[in-house]
Amino acid sequence: MVSNYFRDVVSVKYNRKHDRHIEYGTAGFRTKSDILEHVLYRMGLLAVLRSKVKKAAVGLMITASHNLEPDNGIKLVDPAGEMLETSWETIATDLANVQDCEVISMLTLISTRENIDLLVPATVIIGRDTRQSGPSLLNAALAGIRALHGNVMDLGLVTTPQLHYVVVCTNTNGTYGNPTLQGYYSKLAAVFKSIRGTETNNRKYTNALQLDAANGVGAIAAKEFQRYLVGVLDIKLFNDGSRGLNYMCGADYVKVQQTLPLSIPFETNIRCASIDGDADRVVYFYIDKNNKFRLLDGDRIATLVAAYFKELLETSGLPLQLGLVQTAYANGGSTNYISNVLRVPVACVPTGVKHLHKRALEFDIGIYFEANGHGTVIFKDIVKETIKQHAENERLSAAQRVASTKLRDVIDLINETVGDALSDMLLVETILHAKGWDIVEWERSYDDLPNKQLKVQVKDRNVITTTDAERRCLTPVGLQKEIDKIVSKYPNGRSFVRPSGTEDIVRVYAECENSSDVEKLAVGVASLVYRFAGGVGPEPNLS
Repeated sequence: MVSNYFRDVVSVKYNRKHDRHIEYGTAGFRTKSDILEHVLYRMGLLAVLRSKVKKAAVGLMITASHNLEPDNGIKLVDPAGEMLETSWETIATDLANVQDCEVISMLTLISTRENIDLLVPATVIIGRDTRQSGPSLLNAALAGIRALHGNVMDLGLVTTPQLHYVVVCTNTNGTYGNPTLQGYYSKLAAVFKSIRGTETNNRKYTNALQLDAANGVGAIAAKEFQRYLVGVLDIKLFNDGSRGLNYMCGADYVKVQQTLPLSIPFETNIRCASIDGDADRVVYFYIDKNNKFRLLDGDRIATLVAAYFKELLETSGLPLQLGLVQTAYANGGSTNYISNVLRVPVACVPTGVKHLHKRALEFDIGIYFEANGHGTVIFKDIVKETIKQHAENERLSAAQRVASTKLRDVIDLINETVGDALSDMLLVETILHAKGWDIVEWERSYDDLPNKQLKVQVKDRNVITTTDAERRCLTPVGLQKEIDKIVSKYPNGRSFVRPSGTEDIVRVYAECENSSDVEKLAVGVASLVYRFAGGVGPEPNLS
């Protein structure tokens, strides 16, 4: 019987020790680390079943990304390096929350319903970030994997994108790349050097970059890139792991607070980048000549990449469909620039990488970035082959062949499996070098609308439901109508609200033409959320 297969999975050590309901969201499970051990054990079990049903290696990453040190989490990675299939998110949630006495029956139900051949071997590739809770949670996950006799490839301390990379390399028998960390560094560094050529600087572009590594696992990877890129890209590393993880540093902090991270010196016109705790987000920033902080976020990266690829496609003569995918958080200035100046098709989807990734796959070359700096570029397999053949066509003009060759080569600089802060950083550096731009010149391409983000704590985030890629609020009834009234008072005003995927807060985004008005708009909408959706604590007000 199928249930007999699971008779050895009962583990008193990893019994459920609390009654709190925990949900697998767009970023997997994420909560306080001290309540996660039983979840990690059960996800180890589930990862084995997922590997068996897909007949391929799957990934398991232990991280809470940009959250602070007390938190941790886990996300499962499917065989092609993509996020876990949506239907299995529900399965993961159900398994994490059943009583201990129901685990075997739940595993039996999953195996029967998903028609899993339990005799198929399973491989789980596992990694973790630098949190202190990581080792104990890793042991819990390993215990779950081994309880079902799964094979383990433990990568140790890795960035989330590195784990995704190794998963897809393993399942493509090395076609995508060598399935090791050394293979990851070697592949990206070799392509970066090749495209750049012998000239490290170009007009206004200089090869010096200040990097805030969020005191996370990305600092380890950045140090490796320092070694691989010596003499080519001068990376000066800050927040290298010697202080608190994501504390007043990292891409999320810089994006939301719109200020310098700790440790970065206050110097004008110096190109700086910031990654988050697990290195899947990157944003750029600098201090201008008027001592004002300037942010170049995921929207800026997306437009830079889109313009670069459009230019290469036009020069090469390749008739390929280029498209860009954004979320509601994308600044209206970037959307207008992409649509009306670059004339590249733009699609808007709900927040979450899985939504962006899926929509980007519909284009020949799909670029997707969230404003928080999480994104990548995806190429259809047939498009890669078309570009390769085009680059080898001797009948093309010199300019066409150069452009086609750059397109062919830059594909290997991009981690297509998921947003990869360091891969994206090298892509940005490649484009800026090609254009001969410094960071000031990059920012001049278009003007952002002033914007503000706020959080409103509520009793139950689920009272907020949305539609139209999260740009319109369905419930509570009447809330959207009131939001529309406030927004109408401000030129080029826009605001939306959406529930957090992991905690009982509602996120508020607002933008408008005048910087003096944007806080009024954001606080006005936040106050509406507080009143309509059961706010907790003091009501939002102007500071």
